[in-house]
Amino acid sequence: MSATQLKIRKSISVMQRDYENGNKNELENLMRAWKGIKELPADDPHSFFKLGGFHGEPFRGAGWGSAAYWGGYCNHGNVLFPTWHRIYILKVEEALQSIKGCENVMLPYWDETDEESLQKGIPSCLTDEFFELDGEKIPNPLRSFVFPKNIVDNVQGDNNLYNKPKGYETVRYPLSGLVGSDEDRKKTKAHNAQFPDYNKNVEILNGNVLNWLNSYIIVKKKKIETNVNQKFKDCLEAPNYTVFSNTTSAAEWNINLEEGSLPVVSLESPHNSIHLAVGGCDLPTYDRSPIPGANGDMGENDTAGLDPIFYFHHCNIDRIFWLWQKKHGFTDHLEIFPEYPGTNTVDNQGPTPGMAPNSWLDLESPLNPFKITEKGKERPYNSLDCINIEKQLGITYSKGSLDQFSEAKLLKAENEDAKVIKVSRINKAPIRGSFMISAFATIDGKKQHLGTEAVLSRWNSQYCANCQTHLEVKAFFKLPVLPEISKDSLKASLKSVEIEIHGRDGVLGGGDAGNNDVSLKKATVLKSGKPPVTFHVEIV
Repeated sequence: MSATQLKIRKSISVMQRDYENGNKNELENLMRAWKGIKELPADDPHSFFKLGGFHGEPFRGAGWGSAAYWGGYCNHGNVLFPTWHRIYILKVEEALQSIKGCENVMLPYWDETDEESLQKGIPSCLTDEFFELDGEKIPNPLRSFVFPKNIVDNVQGDNNLYNKPKGYETVRYPLSGLVGSDEDRKKTKAHNAQFPDYNKNVEILNGNVLNWLNSYIIVKKKKIETNVNQKFKDCLEAPNYTVFSNTTSAAEWNINLEEGSLPVVSLESPHNSIHLAVGGCDLPTYDRSPIPGANGDMGENDTAGLDPIFYFHHCNIDRIFWLWQKKHGFTDHLEIFPEYPGTNTVDNQGPTPGMAPNSWLDLESPLNPFKITEKGKERPYNSLDCINIEKQLGITYSKGSLDQFSEAKLLKAENEDAKVIKVSRINKAPIRGSFMISAFATIDGKKQHLGTEAVLSRWNSQYCANCQTHLEVKAFFKLPVLPEISKDSLKASLKSVEIEIHGRDGVLGGGDAGNNDVSLKKATVLKSGKPPVTFHVEIV
């Protein structure tokens, strides 16, 4: 397909600027399309309720009440993460185009690392409370979603945590959306009452997103980026598709790093960070902590797909996937390391409906529940159907941030000024929902934040039978070589480093790494009554 025939996905920020300059048609049609799919009957194949529910809740198929499966169709922590989500946003885009008068609408991307986002946060058309369409002031279709029917959480052990009634409206940080029980509703009502001003809440949300996007430290008068913006850049340097595609494969690669090598960053890592920035966690720097009780829908796999911002985020994730493909020469083929961690259906989350437990994943594995018609017959999509988005899907992306990194030659890492902190043996079973692992080092007498790894997790991993064999979480951080951290003294390096694990129940574990295997030193336990999360630390 020639370049002139390709349909172009644009930046939502550019579309918004055009609207503000008087060119209103494109953004208005986008709003009209989103309004349309949200108003379709819940069982319509193009309805937002139907499509949004493919990611997690409402669970169906083998995942309905079965501990052997992850209940949603989404793939996380395995090599199908980029391709499954590529087809997912394509199907949402096709649904938008099904609305009368919106046949040419394309799904835009939230360019999370452009200058505007780095300075202001989320584009306002994704957060404005209202929008004027066809002369009428309407609730902004991109801001939230009101459920047309209830969803029921049948995951064993969840105690109906994600039950949500008809009329429930999705929320973002700093609000909570847990309404599954009388106790949950009482706590959520009290929590949300602290944040009555919608516009102020948007300021808090954007402040949180900006913290994730822009954090840095100064070492030897040199600025060292510790933020999500840098993670997106770093993931473009991943040397192969297997480790680029997901956190499980990247963790295996990094745990075997030789001294002097820097850790790889998978695409899924900064993706997770944006989910938690929007959905419910503040950045746990030295003088900050999560807002207790903030449980926005984007912060949990179960409900993330029911917030419209999910699709603008994932459109950008797919764009960066395409940038990596162009940079490394993988626009027409991908390669998966056979039987590598991250290539099995039970890695990280348990198998999805339609996949057998403990089976190997490859480029021909089905991307359920999405179907393609071939020679008059319908079959499931697989990764081979969507490797080249231009030739196979007829779409491409407008020029945005990070494009220059896809065009640049591979850069040799400047690794002589850094060691690597390896954090392992974290058991996620007792941790309720998504959480964060943060690394700190004492520099010039001050505790400095080196980075945070966001873990997007289901609420109760211990109730997924296959998850039980894949509960370990690992994280990796660059440690600058400092005057007070001797290059030759591992013991000195360890004593300078502190690790903290933050989750829905506050600080779950932490302490300096001097003893290698550490837990929270304070006299505290988790709210669940379970002991603090322990972990192992080493520096190479």
